[in-house]
Amino acid sequence: MPKVRILLVDDEQDLVWAVRQSLCDEGYEVFTAGDGLEALAIAQSHRPDIIILDILMPCLDGLQVCRRLRQDPTLANLPIIFLTVRSAVEDRIKGLEAGSDDYLVKPFELGELKARLHALLRRDHPPLPGFPNHARQCSLLKVGLFTLDPRTCQVHIGKKTVQLTQREFDLLYYLALHPSEVFSSHQLLQQVWGYPPAIVDPSLVRWHIKNLRAKLEPDPDHPVYVCNLPRHGYIFERRGAGTPGTLVLTQP
Repeated sequence: MPKVRILLVDDEQDLVWAVRQSLCDEGYEVFTAGDGLEALAIAQSHRPDIIILDILMPCLDGLQVCRRLRQDPTLANLPIIFLTVRSAVEDRIKGLEAGSDDYLVKPFELGELKARLHALLRRDHPPLPGFPNHARQCSLLKVGLFTLDPRTCQVHIGKKTVQLTQREFDLLYYLALHPSEVFSSHQLLQQVWGYPPAIVDPSLVRWHIKNLRAKLEPDPDHPVYVCNLPRHGYIFERRGAGTPGTLVLTQP
């Protein structure tokens, strides 16, 4: 079975050495880069399965690298976890807005990094009753005006097509599978992406929801599809999606 390929990008050589050794001991194949330009070149030539990306770097910073990766159709769905300094909360916000899937604050524990990697690499969803898990992964989901295609991470809303990142798509797919049900941030982190309870960070869900609304909603400040109930959680509104009937799962 081929090894999972990780690209680790950071200009702190001591950190890179320690993280690389630890990940190699876990059986990963690890490539490293010390700046943004080198990171892009390695990503294009070696096609890693996931990128661990520092924000503050020479040449191109992590935000610029992330945006360029999201604009490349062959790398757009590559999972990206940002590393950011503790005091710069705004870096975390900018990182998620740029298209990252997760972030980890420096200094960090290697155990937490590995847990987040496992969650990011997890592509299987909990199986639905009466619906084989392997079949679900290639099944279109239709809810009213919405058609969600897991093969491309695209959402079709009537005649409009929207490209989502893998994490955004996973979140929307799960909510659309359970329309009119309310889920807390903790539930979504654990049920959609498999995050262990010890590393749950509700703000991660909040920013992915914000990005989803920016791409899907007619007016992101007044959402009608992906809504929230204060102090309870998030809900995919059947009525907002124009759903006259029931959910339909079909093979593409």
